[in-house]
Amino acid sequence: MPVANGSASPKISVVVPVFKVQGYLRACLDSILSQSFGDFEIVAVDDCSPDACGRILDEYAAQDSRVIPVHFEENKGIGKARDAGALKSRGEYILFLDSDDTLAEGALQAIADRLQATDDPDILLLNHVRTYWNNRVQASAAGEMLAAAGTDVFTALERPEYLNMFAVVWNRAYRRAFYVDEHNFTFTDGIYEDALMVYKTMLTAERIAATDHVCVEYRQRRQGNSMRTPGRKHFGIFQQYARLFEFLDERPHLEPVRALLFERMASHFLFTLAREDRIVPKDRAEFFKLSAAQYKRLKPRGFVVPEGSQGIRFQLLDRGSYTAYAAVTYATSTRRDVIQRARKAKTKLGKTAYNRLYRLHLRRPVDENLAVYAAYWNRGVACNPAAIYHKAKELAPNVHGVWVVKRDAVDTVPAGVDYVVANSPRYWEVMARAKYLINNVNFPNDFVKRPEQVHLQTHHGTPLKQMGIDQQRFPAAAKNMSFGKMLERADKWDLSLTSNQHSTEIWERVYPCAFEAVEYGYPRNDVYFRATAEDVLRIRGELGIEEGKTAVLYCPTVRDYQKGYVPRIDLERFCRELGPDYVVLVRTHYFYGADPELEALQERGLIKDVSRYPVVEDLCLAADALITDYSSIMFDYACLDRPIVTYADDWEVYSRARGVYFDILSGQPGETPGATATSEDELIEVFRSGAWKSGRAAELRAAFRERFVQFDDGHAAERVVRRLFLGQEPSPAVVPLDERTPAPSPAALKARIVRQRTGESENERGLIQA
Repeated sequence: MPVANGSASPKISVVVPVFKVQGYLRACLDSILSQSFGDFEIVAVDDCSPDACGRILDEYAAQDSRVIPVHFEENKGIGKARDAGALKSRGEYILFLDSDDTLAEGALQAIADRLQATDDPDILLLNHVRTYWNNRVQASAAGEMLAAAGTDVFTALERPEYLNMFAVVWNRAYRRAFYVDEHNFTFTDGIYEDALMVYKTMLTAERIAATDHVCVEYRQRRQGNSMRTPGRKHFGIFQQYARLFEFLDERPHLEPVRALLFERMASHFLFTLAREDRIVPKDRAEFFKLSAAQYKRLKPRGFVVPEGSQGIRFQLLDRGSYTAYAAVTYATSTRRDVIQRARKAKTKLGKTAYNRLYRLHLRRPVDENLAVYAAYWNRGVACNPAAIYHKAKELAPNVHGVWVVKRDAVDTVPAGVDYVVANSPRYWEVMARAKYLINNVNFPNDFVKRPEQVHLQTHHGTPLKQMGIDQQRFPAAAKNMSFGKMLERADKWDLSLTSNQHSTEIWERVYPCAFEAVEYGYPRNDVYFRATAEDVLRIRGELGIEEGKTAVLYCPTVRDYQKGYVPRIDLERFCRELGPDYVVLVRTHYFYGADPELEALQERGLIKDVSRYPVVEDLCLAADALITDYSSIMFDYACLDRPIVTYADDWEVYSRARGVYFDILSGQPGETPGATATSEDELIEVFRSGAWKSGRAAELRAAFRERFVQFDDGHAAERVVRRLFLGQEPSPAVVPLDERTPAPSPAALKARIVRQRTGESENERGLIQA
């Protein structure tokens, strides 16, 4: 167990218990570290979190000495984590903050100011807001009461109304000497531990103060919060309140607040019982029975039930009649509620899903050996799903794969690949009956995900630009998107495939759903570690790249704030300035159609327009260097350990219109993949000067690869197939980055050929002399 250490004593210790919050932890820590008030420490306790939380804490600790990580070797629960953090803390005050919540701007300064104004009370009550995934912010019910306190200092017996505040430990700051040294408060096991701690500390404190400044932003997670996961653990609420009343029994002077706390207890029981995300239907009768028993046992003499519908429910608890309670609670749904639910269900399934054929297939058993694949909104056989499909044919030949394609993409399907046209009769059959569903985007809204089906979302890139619910702040990117519908589609994911920890964290936060992250790497990138020198030379030959030329692949991404493809480089000038030893391959985003200007440049022999080339991985293998702006192709190309040049002439506009997660122009290791340019002249100079392949560019590329080429090693598809289709542990293990061998670069092959020819010439000269 950690012990208090050192002599330094910051004003505030922020204790953060950490468990399975890798998508939210950085926001939590950043909200503390960015506070204007700097006299604090963060004691972050990793409760043996199975995800990357421990690594994130160590990363922050290495960057800021105010972050003090504590790592448990076994999971002990949030209470024990808070206890360890409190004991480890050195501050005058302890502020508990849950690791998926954030501190509001100016929170610590407001706390410090109010502590000084109230002469350091035992407890300072704090205001908070609830924040929702759709950016809605809800004020707390206690705001006016907290404001009314002003700078007064009081006890709970003097102002019992403050016992009605939301009973959580994170909306108050505790004087450490009061909390640790004088009373040695510790949390009990199980959930609902907050309520017991809140009431015990409030009833023990001799000096309580308040501030109405919003200090905590209480995140209402759409899914994933343990309190919103139904199960028997919620029965622990009875023991927590039993302990509270044992505490009251030992302190007769607290009798004046017994009735108030009893009412709080009964209300908490009823609130918990009514929540479907806490008590499942089969457990409701038992939960009600235990609630009624504790109600009768602890009811104070002369207790007066509250008025209204809540009072009726109190009376039903007192009677112990679950039948009557259920009749009152569950049989009072209005016709309007029924209609709304029916309309929602119909909308969820979609009009097409109601057709007779689809409903018929949904009644048939799931085919355990059928898999449906799709990519890029049914554009054809491509990307991660394609790599998984081919590996499955090798390792799981019993699983028959069927591709969903658009009608105008049928001609692109390779020979021997089974496919269905979207919305055709057979499409609805395979969608209804396939055991496995693999896609790099979402299936349509009208697809009904059956419980027996397993949906793997492979994604199709690493997020630089903001994604998911983060797009709500960028209307140009959202384009009237329904984020509710988007999350309903993501609710159907069972597995979310990632190629690096950055992606894992982002997907978890921006798609707040119940999927499991699988960090196996991107199968589409396996080829970068499996392709041979012969493959590289063959592809260059097929593309018509002359021997000895340096091939530069230019891949700009789509601009949400522009309509259609807008050239960002004068390609004619660029090619002229680079000279005849270079060949430029241009690939526009697949959202755009054919561009006549590119076709004209290609006809003149100035560029090679590879926008419609079917396999982008081949283009990467053929290229000596990549020029891109914000396209996720940079993360894939980094697998090859070849030069990457970032050309971002509209960085300010793009980053504000689309939103980004890091600054690729910063020049910071792990953010910038190589040389950069923000104008056409700079881009030309990057190549003329050799900066594109300089030692500095190589250093930046190495740091970029360390961060983003984490799980890509040539075996991603195999790991997916073994887990998804064969039910095996994913294998082989990810190869360490420094032990991976990417496909040889064209430059390396050129040097090899020169050496071979030089050797042949020397041998020939030797033969002539002989």
